Amino acid sequence: MCRWFIVAILIACPTLRESVAAEPVDPRRPPAITTQDVPPLPPEIVETLRPYQNIRSATFASWRRDGRGMLVLTRFGNTAQLHRVLEPGGRREQLTFFEEPVSFARHIEASPLDVTLLTMSRGGNENDQIYRFDLRQREVKLLTDGKSRNLLGPVMRGGHKMIVHSNARNGRDTDLYVVRTDTGEHELILETEGEFWQAEDWDRHEHRFVLLSRYVSINEGYAALLDLKTKQKIDIPLTDRVGQKVSLGEMRFAPDGKSAYFVHDAEDEFTQLYRFDLTTRRLERVTEKISNIAGIAVSPTSGDVAVNCDMNGRSEMYLLRGGASEPKLCHVPYGTIRHLEFSPDGKQLGFTLSLPRQPGEAYSLDVETGKLTRWTFSELGGLRESNLVEPKISPIPSFDGRSFSAMTYAPPGTNHRGPHPVVIIIHGGPESHSRYEFSALAQMYAAELRAAVIIPNVRGSSGYGKTFLQLDNGKLREDSVKDIGALLDWIAKQPELDAKRVAVVGGSYGGYMVLASLTHYGDRIRAGIDHVGIANWISFLEKTSPYRQDLRRAEYGDERDPEMRKFLERISPLTSADKIRSALLVAHGTNDPRVPFGEAQQIADKVRSLGRPVWTVYADNEGHGFAKKANRDYMQGVEFLFLQKYLAP
Repeated sequence: MCRWFIVAILIACPTLRESVAAEPVDPRRPPAITTQDVPPLPPEIVETLRPYQNIRSATFASWRRDGRGMLVLTRFGNTAQLHRVLEPGGRREQLTFFEEPVSFARHIEASPLDVTLLTMSRGGNENDQIYRFDLRQREVKLLTDGKSRNLLGPVMRGGHKMIVHSNARNGRDTDLYVVRTDTGEHELILETEGEFWQAEDWDRHEHRFVLLSRYVSINEGYAALLDLKTKQKIDIPLTDRVGQKVSLGEMRFAPDGKSAYFVHDAEDEFTQLYRFDLTTRRLERVTEKISNIAGIAVSPTSGDVAVNCDMNGRSEMYLLRGGASEPKLCHVPYGTIRHLEFSPDGKQLGFTLSLPRQPGEAYSLDVETGKLTRWTFSELGGLRESNLVEPKISPIPSFDGRSFSAMTYAPPGTNHRGPHPVVIIIHGGPESHSRYEFSALAQMYAAELRAAVIIPNVRGSSGYGKTFLQLDNGKLREDSVKDIGALLDWIAKQPELDAKRVAVVGGSYGGYMVLASLTHYGDRIRAGIDHVGIANWISFLEKTSPYRQDLRRAEYGDERDPEMRKFLERISPLTSADKIRSALLVAHGTNDPRVPFGEAQQIADKVRSLGRPVWTVYADNEGHGFAKKANRDYMQGVEFLFLQKYLAP
């Protein structure tokens, strides 16, 4: 009877019948994922991609305060979890086993306990919660409310208190609290109204002062000193020039509590290092020999300063011994450095290093000798490092006489013979930039699709100076899309590249760039993959999470202004969806707090209604990107099948 009932429904509802017929069950599709028009993954693709999907990496998280090794984040199951490594090359002992990924960890001084602070969110909603994890007892305690968005700030020396940034009061404004790390008892220290303030560091001397930064946009930031005793916020001027906007980077106290280090670009095209005297309130440049600073760390004992600089996507690291102004270049392989932190005794500097042919690993540098030590040795999924590709960096001339940088991964073993299909991967942000580091996706496309993978840093990318950074602001937004047009022109002039077989891939703002490229250059692009991308600027700005709205309006424009609203409507890919001629793959997490899920639904439904081929992959346990391995593996298989189909000769 049930069988005849189903048949009757299919006869009465031809649309449903066609949908069921067109969507065969794929046993490899995770339960949390729904798809439309996506074929089942062939077994040969699953096997081809398996090595790339089993590549592991390790992120340096924190030194143990007792001097016994370090903590790292790595994945052995479905999500990244906390591990400890007692010695270089030692085994990674897994400490946490949560369903959700651990996004951040910091070991604290809480003698005689062995305590680490963890942050996690649920289902990709980015409402991070802070937990106290007792490594000896294996006990976990929630220190925040379990609902609001909470960011872990600096921890007081001794580890008994921390600063937490939370939007618990109204869901929109991010206030600052001092929170006890044992009980979660909290005290409001700064209530914000329409401004985003963040605690950068807590002085280790008197525990009275906190360095604050106010973020308006990547081009505009402000500094202040918060007196915890009086609750007074004292502004710190970064420039004497009236009306000048300053990009403010990291800020750290010196261990004696008498001075602090700032990173900003008030006097230069690139960020520089400054020392601020807390007594005289004077700010002076430390050195003119290093610039474009991406991060700093200050030793808690000696006052040594480690500086991480970005040189055309590659990291260079310098040491300033005892706070001196003469930088010493550290000999570290060309790659990308992140997460700088001195060991408790100040003798070692810990960090994450990723190389083009090596995933991110935890390293340390001996401050005295400069010796580099690798602590973790992650698996390459069975791949040989010697078979992986080293990208070539090239300048790409653009429409207005400027140029931008792009990295190209050529198919291995071809000696640049071709012509090869091209996959362009566009970063998000927009004020991010692609780095000289490991990319399993680029290696996979190059080796298995035999495609040339090009990763550009179009105008608006950070790392190339503040002038370049602002070239896509406001009504210049589509100039960055024109850079993709210039890249297509460049591709057409390279004999080893096939300009008739080009695909574009991108996530978040990169997803917008994919959709915008398809509306402008649809006749020159065969396929586009949009991950969590923006399709309609108006609905995006109106529906992104309240705590993000003003920050995004500062970058993209305020949709409440009638003139800007007309401009944003005009440049929205949804407005020009009828110009899309390419095949489209749209992927999104339904819990995305940044780019609402409706952005994916709008563009997929519209393009599909126009008769274009559209594949959709939606995950109800993910947010702004797929963080869980099972979902990510399936998604990569779908992407590969999609590109294999639409980049075929």
